[in-house]
Amino acid sequence: SKNSVVCSFHFRGGAELLFDGVKKHQVTLPCQPEPWDIRNLLQWIKQNLLKERPELFMQGDSVRPGILVLINDADWELMGELDYKLQDQDNVLFISTLHGG
Repeated sequence: SKNSVVCSFHFRGGAELLFDGVKKHQVTLPCQPEPWDIRNLLQWIKQNLLKERPELFMQGDSVRPGILVLINDADWELMGELDYKLQDQDNVLFISTLHGG
């Protein structure tokens, strides 16, 4: 079986307001048979960290348009987006580019 994965998540640009204003979360993801990918991770965040208004963070299986995702400082579009397999000590940054409204 796989070891658990320790990751840190950062929320910026207003995204942190959906997470009680907490900008950094250090998380140990539970062991599971399949590798953790971003698709699974978003569901986990939605169930475990997101405090309010999930529609402002997620749309369907993915983040809503206007939220940038960086994995270890690289645009997730270069990393396979939802299919990217998380590695231990990965750093995932969510930046909301939506202001006001």
